[in-house]
This record gives sequence, C-alpha cells and structure tokens, in this order.
Amino acid sequence: MADTGIPVISTKRCLIRSFQQSDIFTFMEYHNNEQWMCYQGFKGLTYEQYYQILLKPSMLEEGIQLAIINHKETKLMGDLYLKKESDQLWLGYTIHPLYQRQGYICEAIFGIINWASKQDISFLKAGVFPDNTASRNLLIKLGFNFITREEDEDIYSFKL
Repeated sequence: MADTGIPVISTKRCLIRSFQQSDIFTFMEYHNNEQWMCYQGFKGLTYEQYYQILLKPSMLEEGIQLAIINHKETKLMGDLYLKKESDQLWLGYTIHPLYQRQGYICEAIFGIINWASKQDISFLKAGVFPDNTASRNLLIKLGFNFITREEDEDIYSFKL
C-alpha cells in the first residue's frame, strides 16, 4: 500500500486523523451553518456529498480534510485541510461553534507545525479573507507572516 502522507497527530487535547463515517453528521452541523461558515467555501453539501469527499482515499498532494477530535469526549471539534505543493503545505481550518475560543484550533495547528517540521516541508501557507479578523489574528499569533494578496485572500506564511 502506498504512503498517502496523511498524518495522525496527537496533542494534549486533540487527535488529528482521517475522517470516519461517524464524524459526518457533526461535520454537517457546522459546515452547513451559513452564518458560521461565511468565510468558508466548503459548505452546504448533502450527507452523500460529504461522505464521498471526506471518506475517499486521498493523498496529501491532492488535498485532504482531517478531523480534529477531542481526546476526552472523542467528539469532532473541527477540521483541517492540508495540501502539499512542492515543499509548501497549504493549511485551512474550521472549528465547530461549540469549541470556539478555547484554543483547540491553535493547538491543532501547532500539532501540524510540529509534524510538518519533520517532513520535507519548508513553509506552511494559509489564505484568509481580509475581513476575517479572528482567523487573521490567529495566524499572526501563531507566527505566520503576511506575504501577499491573491485575488480576494490574504496569504500568510510560516517558515519551518
């Protein structure tokens, strides 16, 4: 079996892993909330569509969605998107509203940074809509630097 490059990462409070069928309904709770997901493009799909996307075999170079699971409650708290392009790793993230402002996304991204630093990756990149202050502030807090604006997104980079 080929190595897909999909990590399983454990942090103090989070387990970052591939999606399982049991995660999909919770994923739909927040991804189909138009108000909560106003800055995200991956939203508003049916159960079948999410099933096909989240559970299909993927490779890091194609882009993958990973589940952020709470160790204690074993519940889905959010998700990460990763896509490797050459020596760069694109990062996207979403948190369930029930878990916002509790440091889970910050912890999960630190887990990704730690994992990526041991891979053939030199930079993490993330795109943020300019008016998404919470996301922009999170990236700055984590040490990401603004590098450019592409179309309608500000691009931030983190050197490993």
